[in-house]
Amino acid sequence: MTKILTGGVGKVEVTRAIGGLGIDSLDVVPSSDMDAAMKLRAGQADYYLGTCHTGAGASLGVLVGLLGSASCHTFGRSVPTEEAITALLAEGKKAFGFSMDQIDVIAPLMARAIAARG
Repeated sequence: MTKILTGGVGKVEVTRAIGGLGIDSLDVVPSSDMDAAMKLRAGQADYYLGTCHTGAGASLGVLVGLLGSASCHTFGRSVPTEEAITALLAEGKKAFGFSMDQIDVIAPLMARAIAARG
């Protein structure tokens, strides 16, 4: 089971969007950014999806500070391709940020790409 923590202002919406996909191999749980960073560092969670109004700073600020920028990526207000997400996951990125108005598109893309990794 792959554990995804959600955070930021749209954490409930991200949790719902992914939960509605019915992917049994994913456990999606709303979290705070600080708790998520600690759980990722301790190996108690696999990924973090954070949201804010712009998808830039606030979606990942704490995680960048505690995990380092090599583990984090922000899409900002852009919508990534499935190939781009797969490449970022292969690089070892664990924490992702995006804007609230992209939740309906990006959350399912992220969930499917993470589930495909097994």
